Amino acid sequence: MKSTAIQKSYTVKEATLKLAQYCAYRDRSHKEVEEKLREMRMIPAACEQIIIKLLQEDFLNEERFARSFVRGKFRIKKWGKIKIKQELKFREISAPLIKMALGEIEEKEYLNTLYLLAEKKAAVLKDEDPFKKRKKLTNFLLQKGYESSLVYEVGSTIIP
Repeated sequence: MKSTAIQKSYTVKEATLKLAQYCAYRDRSHKEVEEKLREMRMIPAACEQIIIKLLQEDFLNEERFARSFVRGKFRIKKWGKIKIKQELKFREISAPLIKMALGEIEEKEYLNTLYLLAEKKAAVLKDEDPFKKRKKLTNFLLQKGYESSLVYEVGSTIIP
């Protein structure tokens, strides 16, 4: 069976208001806003007009998005810089903006988080063999997006 749902059409004013609310809820990237406009089936000229309006009224701010994204993923999900960087690239954030946004993470806090994460994971690993235990810990931390040099250093400190 085919769905016969009718797609609502929006005026530029309605779409701008809807996207202003969408951006006000949390910071969004340009890519997310463009995808939302495509879902709303807006024509390219209208999309451009709406994006310009959102930028002018500061609803859409790529720098603010990148900074809050970095803070959130690091503090809440405990992601490393590599994983955060990849996710920002996927969201089409420019390299200079990514570099600046990663400056939101203080080095001391980054290393503390890495150690705490490693200690917590090592405590739940049940393997008797220290090599297997270290391998599992290393894989976990690399998957979280931490740099391999730091991961190996922490792994050998926590699991001798």
